[in-house]
Amino acid sequence: MRALILACSVLFLSPPIAVPAQCQESTSSSQPADENAVEGTVVSSTRNTLVVRTDDNQYLRFTYGRGAVRPASFAPGARARVIAGPADENGTRVASNVTMVSAPSGASVDKGAQAAPVPEKVRDIESDIKRESRRWRLGVHVGAAFDPELFNFGVQSQIGPIFHPRVLFRPNAEFAFGEVTDLIALNFEGIYRFSPANRTPNWTPYVGAGPAMIFIHQNFQVGRQIDFGNFDYETGMNVLAGMQSRKGTFVELKTSLYSGPAPKLRVDYRL
Repeated sequence: MRALILACSVLFLSPPIAVPAQCQESTSSSQPADENAVEGTVVSSTRNTLVVRTDDNQYLRFTYGRGAVRPASFAPGARARVIAGPADENGTRVASNVTMVSAPSGASVDKGAQAAPVPEKVRDIESDIKRESRRWRLGVHVGAAFDPELFNFGVQSQIGPIFHPRVLFRPNAEFAFGEVTDLIALNFEGIYRFSPANRTPNWTPYVGAGPAMIFIHQNFQVGRQIDFGNFDYETGMNVLAGMQSRKGTFVELKTSLYSGPAPKLRVDYRL
């Protein structure tokens, strides 16, 4: 009896034995999600743009950065994962890595067809990006020149980028008319855009320069019988600065150096 009481006392007074419990790890807590990664369904894809519809029905626009890793093409309805930088003022992001999660299936295509239509703003910005990415563009511009005072208009093209994503070649021809002076100029200008081309902001500042071939005719007539006329050819150097929109519209200031009677300042606006 005493042995039984002694055994119970030992059992009661002894400290509890700690049994290590295995910590349960959540199978879902893997690596933290990349804050710059987006996954969704491809709505449209071109050489320069990608539009993805997320699961909460948001439409995200992407352009491709220099050296971006991406598949050769995407079919609408495919599932894609995009790693991109921050959005610009239009909500467009520059993608650095794009991978296809799954190919489009009949069910996903039907689901995409039944989804809400792509917002008009998304389509407009996508069209602007496509227009901006064209390697050759043609347009006209009008403006005014000062000292001497002239009205001018011209035709110009834009080629590039060349040598660098921010460098463009922009040859143009100008025709200017005034009370005394008429001018024809052939300009071979290059411009440098300060904002990266793949960010495509609304307005991009630029500077430029290039040689100019300037033909100037000046005529002053007194009465009906006395006529003073002069025709000059000058080779000058144009220096310019301006702002260009994604749609191609620009406002520009230009001056001609070493060109004698050519206008000291020109203000141009592209239509």
